[in-house]
Amino acid sequence: MKILYHHRTASKDGMDVHIQSMVEAFRRRGHIVRVVGPEAHEASDFGSERSLVSAIRARLPKAIGEGLELAYNLHARRRLAEAIDQFEPDVLYERYNLFLSAGVTLAKARGLPFVVEVNSPLAEEREATGGLALRDKARAMERDVWTKADYVLPVTQVLGDRLIERGVEPERIHVIANGVDLDQFSPGQPDQQVLRQALGLGDNLVLGFTGFVREWHGLDRVLTVLGGTLLAGNIHFLILGDGPAVPGLKALAKTLGIEDRVHFKGLVSREDMPRYASLFDIALQPRVVPYASPLKLFEYLALGKAVLAPRLPNIEEVLTDGQNALLFDDNDVNAFAEGIYRLVTDPVLRTQLGHNARASVVDRDLTWDGNAARIEALLEGEGPSETEGAQPRRLLAS
Repeated sequence: MKILYHHRTASKDGMDVHIQSMVEAFRRRGHIVRVVGPEAHEASDFGSERSLVSAIRARLPKAIGEGLELAYNLHARRRLAEAIDQFEPDVLYERYNLFLSAGVTLAKARGLPFVVEVNSPLAEEREATGGLALRDKARAMERDVWTKADYVLPVTQVLGDRLIERGVEPERIHVIANGVDLDQFSPGQPDQQVLRQALGLGDNLVLGFTGFVREWHGLDRVLTVLGGTLLAGNIHFLILGDGPAVPGLKALAKTLGIEDRVHFKGLVSREDMPRYASLFDIALQPRVVPYASPLKLFEYLALGKAVLAPRLPNIEEVLTDGQNALLFDDNDVNAFAEGIYRLVTDPVLRTQLGHNARASVVDRDLTWDGNAARIEALLEGEGPSETEGAQPRRLLAS
């Protein structure tokens, strides 16, 4: 199968990990993949969270910035048309982005099957965080892309339900969660004692977090627990990543008198991430967006870590309390601290959860290769229907 993979992601962060991992997984299954994305994507460094468009938009009136995003479709359409003419793909696969219509327009004009991967309801998200000047336009374009796609691939069922509310036919929706490379993220990573000593962790028990550090991640909650009387002083916190919330966290650690127990490693390359994350005894997801499929969770599970996460419907699509993770009630102000305390003081539970964590990824094939296989089955008409009585449509010839 020849897959034309289209995206508008200029930054190299978690979004890029998803893109590259899926492309590589398709190729391992023998498919030929051509990627069309912003030229700035290849030039950016790993860990850069903001694209050029976002940086420009932040300095302009919202309507003008959003107008630039709309104008990008002219450039994208030209490049996609050239790629279709040269590559002659069997399918156009797109990572959804706001104000991006070039993919669906060309796919329909050229008679190509169109598959769109949806990681979040971006119009709603943008409106909630930064505001939208062209709100009606954004929502109309978003709905148009989703409803015209042959298959829509949300990362959680929670998100899938929102797509149905926006008019997407249920039989077009197939949940494809995030994944992980089991070979890359495997227990027993090398140089663990060397890394521990280098980071000043010693033989202390380590709480850990990976990712771009924003205020809504709730890492201040971890520091508050560490600075309280509940935990002994031999508990440390390792943060792998950078972001706008780091200065505030450093100041809070100083105020609480726990600077020597909070370690800010900063950006870690994708190649080194498994070695550093393997230092965690307890892997934390203090907060989560209610429709997201956090990439870090799959990596924590694959590494065989005891995971603490909020008990929310999207999280429970992957985690089961007491089996492959410990879940806490996010509405209970004390539940997070109690969850940390329970895991800290119960090494048997940590070991059991860690063993089951890895096993749950293997048993359910929550991997990039598994995702590629599931999407391949959909395109070849072999996937299960989400609507009772509906028959799967064969988009590609066998």
